[in-house]
Amino acid sequence: MATVRRILASHQLKPWRHHLWLYPKHPRDAAFYATVSELIDLYTRPLREDEMVLSVDEKTSLQPRCRLHPTQPAQPRNIPTRHEHEYKRGGALNLFAAFDTRSGQVFGQCYPRKRQQEFITFLEQLDMEIEPHIKTLHLVCDNVSTHHGKEVRKWVAKHARFVFHFTPVHCSWMNQVEQWFSILQRKRLRIADFASKEHLQAKLSQFICEWNQHAHPFNWSTKSVAKVMAKAPAIAA
Repeated sequence: MATVRRILASHQLKPWRHHLWLYPKHPRDAAFYATVSELIDLYTRPLREDEMVLSVDEKTSLQPRCRLHPTQPAQPRNIPTRHEHEYKRGGALNLFAAFDTRSGQVFGQCYPRKRQQEFITFLEQLDMEIEPHIKTLHLVCDNVSTHHGKEVRKWVAKHARFVFHFTPVHCSWMNQVEQWFSILQRKRLRIADFASKEHLQAKLSQFICEWNQHAHPFNWSTKSVAKVMAKAPAIAA
């Protein structure tokens, strides 16, 4: 081992370190930075009274994972929470969520599948829940076909107040609802221990309700993505 260590050190190699890397099939060119700039403006500029910006996406394949034995809560003397390793599969749910970038309020609904049909149903729910004085609903979404397929485009053509803005490919960090999903994952889904899909759905709805009682937006500014924009090529400057 000492010999291997010396060889690696002499070549300045550290093979135990690793970073995720994605081959740039979609280069970060002028179009990329133009789209990012548009989204930054959407997130930071003052909105008119009749505008709202919603960050929309789905958290998919949420499984109840019914444990074979009840989870044991934490006990005194530093005994941690203990949950059974083995579980029974109880199907899966898909949480469709929309995060209001100015208030932090979340609109959410669970569906058994993730298709254009469910997405349209969610849009219809938003259309009913959001006050009619909001004439322009900016929706920030990723580029999956669920969000811009033929049926969705047909629906949007009949609902003029919905305006879609798509994030660049492999740029999920530009979608603010992903930050909220991260909070949901840590606070409610870190231990997946639910008796059924119905139980899981009830707990998700409860979390959204509790979040909305103390909702807050995320602190986005033009400086939030300055390090990304600083890498823009001269052509995009």
